[in-house]
Amino acid sequence: MLQSNLHVEGRTFFNRFDYHFAIVILSLNLIGLINLYSATHGVSITSTTKLFNQQILWLSVGWGLYFVVTLMDYNFFRRITYILYGINVFAMASVMVIGKSFYGAQRWLDLGFFRYQPSETMKLVLVLTLSHIIADKHRPEGLGLRDLFLPAVITGIPFVLTVKQPDLGTALLLIAISFSILFFAKIKKYLLILGLSVVVIAAPLVWSFGMKTYQKNRVLTFLDPGKDPRGTGYNSIQSKIAVGSGEFLGKGFRKGTQSQLEFLPERHTDFIYSVLSEEFGFLGSVSTFGLFIILYLMGIRASIHSKDKFGAFVSVGVLAYLFWHVFVNIGMVIGILPIVGVPLPLLSYGGSSLLSTMFGLGLISSISYRRYLF
Repeated sequence: MLQSNLHVEGRTFFNRFDYHFAIVILSLNLIGLINLYSATHGVSITSTTKLFNQQILWLSVGWGLYFVVTLMDYNFFRRITYILYGINVFAMASVMVIGKSFYGAQRWLDLGFFRYQPSETMKLVLVLTLSHIIADKHRPEGLGLRDLFLPAVITGIPFVLTVKQPDLGTALLLIAISFSILFFAKIKKYLLILGLSVVVIAAPLVWSFGMKTYQKNRVLTFLDPGKDPRGTGYNSIQSKIAVGSGEFLGKGFRKGTQSQLEFLPERHTDFIYSVLSEEFGFLGSVSTFGLFIILYLMGIRASIHSKDKFGAFVSVGVLAYLFWHVFVNIGMVIGILPIVGVPLPLLSYGGSSLLSTMFGLGLISSISYRRYLF
């Protein structure tokens, strides 16, 4: 009898599990590993070979997390969303006191075996928290000013903590993800107009009093990289050289001069897409981007077929998380956006980013898995 039940449950899992979604994720993982292997095996091998092995380890943990979250009822996270939010805010506040600094930014907690970046996990915790709030407040005519007060506070706290690190790029991503969820939920038109007016009025004030000198230089460098080719414009110039030199078919695996000769900075994290474009060309970079498009379409399908509003909002939030990361990372690589420290999901090296992404995709898989459970 027990064997029969196990057989039925196993058959149910195989029937409901979205293999196509998992295959697309795995394809991006493999592209990321191949690309990372090339990026970390240039002329300086001693300090970088371990990064590839560490990424395989995080990828293994990430897939374990993906399957665990898939099998869990995603509404479990709805019940503990405020607990997760409180823990994450505490971790972000702790960064300001005991966090480790790298490249002038204090963003990580040293856990011994792992450098944890709370702002990465906060992006998905914010998705869960806002989805929980809006699912209860959602109405056909749209959200009003009173409905937006709590979401604004929930978003504002981690935004301020992230700006203090300082990490303006991630802070703006938190705003973009929150706005995407609220926009999907529908906001009354007068509030959209009011919000746009505030942004237009506040922009000059933020530029004059809110941005640090190096942040202003990033924007100015974006407008004219040749102004300081050996300094602030160096990253952008080298990235565009790498992307352009790949032409249509690329130079071949481990034959990219910009990456292999180490002209390209941060080639295993922020500029991993530059390595891909140089070695596999326009064809390889567009094919990879196409896989992200397919992933988005599958996520939208999961949102449409979700059995409740919370699941629909979570799917949209995770997709917003992926979209804005991909948009900003590829945008800065090809020179249409300023340089900011934003990784490319599933391709860039990094434990916090990879595990957060796999957790988010696991939520979409869980929602898709339960689309027929009414």
